[in-house]
Amino acid sequence: MNIQTICVLGGSGFVGRHLVPQLCARGHRLRVLVRRREQAKELIVLPTVDVVETDFRDPAQLERQFAGMDAVINLVGILNERRSGRIDKPQARRGDFHEVHIELPRRVVHACAANGVRRLLHMSALGADPNARSAYLRSKGIGEIIVREAGVPHQDHENWYLNGPKFVHGYGLETTIFRPSVIFGHDDHFLSLLSKLVRYLPVIPLGNPRALFQPIYVEDVASAFANSIANRATFGRSFDLCGPQRYTLEQLVRFVAEASGRKRKIIALGERLSFVQASVFECLPGKLITRDNHASLQYENVCTGPLAAELGITPTALEAVARKFLGGDNREASLQRMRNRARRDA
Repeated sequence: MNIQTICVLGGSGFVGRHLVPQLCARGHRLRVLVRRREQAKELIVLPTVDVVETDFRDPAQLERQFAGMDAVINLVGILNERRSGRIDKPQARRGDFHEVHIELPRRVVHACAANGVRRLLHMSALGADPNARSAYLRSKGIGEIIVREAGVPHQDHENWYLNGPKFVHGYGLETTIFRPSVIFGHDDHFLSLLSKLVRYLPVIPLGNPRALFQPIYVEDVASAFANSIANRATFGRSFDLCGPQRYTLEQLVRFVAEASGRKRKIIALGERLSFVQASVFECLPGKLITRDNHASLQYENVCTGPLAAELGITPTALEAVARKFLGGDNREASLQRMRNRARRDA
């Protein structure tokens, strides 16, 4: 499959800011769809990148932007809802998880089929399961099903390509789904949160201290997408993405404290107090943790084996790079804080 033009949804997000330059360096022409163009200033300057403001809720806009593309990459996802709802009852009010993780993938596969785009790469999450206790993981699991079923060939395969799709499923797309554990790197949503706790709290009451993670470096996640874009060995498959080492949440907090040059006392909370803490924090500005996050932490966020050889990646150890941006006073950490502030003020 010859892939020259790629449309990336969510390219201004954490993973997208690492993936887009990789794809650009490999000679691909990119159309990056974002909600607000000013948030993608670092991508606008790349030579083969066109950044386009798009309303992801509008199927017509997606179909228009997918025109002429050889492949589509969907990176859009959220960790928490502003507007909550139910995803398990057809008549219930829909929340942000349903809109972003279920309806958007549905619109994406329709728009791909309408434009004859054969290749679709989709970002999911480790532990995604339509029957999970967590609404986040349930919505991710349903989104996976939508993408996976779009890869089922239509019975009348040749006639489908001549006359276009007629059904929700059976589009015959060449799909690949990625299911990463927590992703770390500059300006991430995980170690950065732990770093804030360590910075401001001399004593840390830690909920779910034994929750297991296998963090993966953001550049490795970006490489998994970039290496797979035209690799037929990845077509029709799902890949779990994890780093080389497992950690409990408590071990990660202690690592962040040590890397930041701070000594902190950690008080490990039991199951009941962990839930109470999540219930309280959910009501505070910023939502450090929610009850749904607490439910997600009941599942081990680890892989059962090494990264698939087809991805061509040797995973980066957390300790090898995290100290560079966690160090409280080092130059790289200071520069990164200035970059983050500039991006927020733009």
